[in-house]
Amino acid sequence: MTTSSLPHAIFLMGPTASGKTDLAIRLRQALPVEVISVDSALIYKGMDIGTAKPSAEELALAPHRLIDIKDPAQSYSAAEFRTDALREMQDITEQGKIPLLVGGTMLYYKALLDGLSPLPSADENIRAEIEEKARRLGWNALHAELQKIDPIAAQRINPNDSQRINRALEVYYVSGKSLTELTALKGESLPYQISQFAIAPQDRALLHQRIEQRFHKMIAQGFQQEVEKLYQRADLHPDLPSIRCVGYRQMWEYLRGDYDQEEMIFRGICATRQLAKRQITWLRGWKYPLQWLDSLEIDNAAQQIAQTLK
Repeated sequence: MTTSSLPHAIFLMGPTASGKTDLAIRLRQALPVEVISVDSALIYKGMDIGTAKPSAEELALAPHRLIDIKDPAQSYSAAEFRTDALREMQDITEQGKIPLLVGGTMLYYKALLDGLSPLPSADENIRAEIEEKARRLGWNALHAELQKIDPIAAQRINPNDSQRINRALEVYYVSGKSLTELTALKGESLPYQISQFAIAPQDRALLHQRIEQRFHKMIAQGFQQEVEKLYQRADLHPDLPSIRCVGYRQMWEYLRGDYDQEEMIFRGICATRQLAKRQITWLRGWKYPLQWLDSLEIDNAAQQIAQTLK
């Protein structure tokens, strides 16, 4: 099958606070598209304010698939996203519409485009054994073990990143092969003709300003109360992917008494800026054709995307 005979799909990527939701709504009103969220934080139920989840009004204008699909106590992998996204894309295509994938989790886009290596599924028993070992010896000791098993992965993974150390060791214990060995093997490519766009302000200072304003708005909307509900749950802890989300980690540490509110806000804004910087770095190094759009010109951006479908 040639690329031109494949069904069409649109990727709308960009850093946090760049205007992706606003543009998605414009596109939903102008084109036969259905929106799929590509965001590792929007998947969680009860995490609405701190993730800048689209409001009820926004979702009425542009319903998003793959939000509110997991409890914060659950994990969600790039492999699960790929399976879920392909299912939703097929459903949209069969309706004669175009999948519009919107979000800032670049790893998920990469999983869709490149396919996934044949990594073993999660094994809760093995994970529990690794966590118990970490409680006895500490994560630094497990990082040292990973260094012997897979020095390339160990160099890439921070010794304090318990989640990734756990997964790298789990892969080895389950498969007998290192994470580096297995990730070198490619999976299936994406069976769609993709138009890829990235939206961001041309002035980085404007993005920083937007991030700061949005974080203060989240505080005013009740972000602390949202996290307090999570903090009261006995099954949630700071090592979970949900609580490691930008903003949630800082608010959690504030509620734990690690620092005062002013410091929490400062750290939350700084962490969000760092996230945006990482997202932009991903996009600057994107190996696929990518058209950049200006956040300040939403209408022009919508027209530019629509033009590619003609």
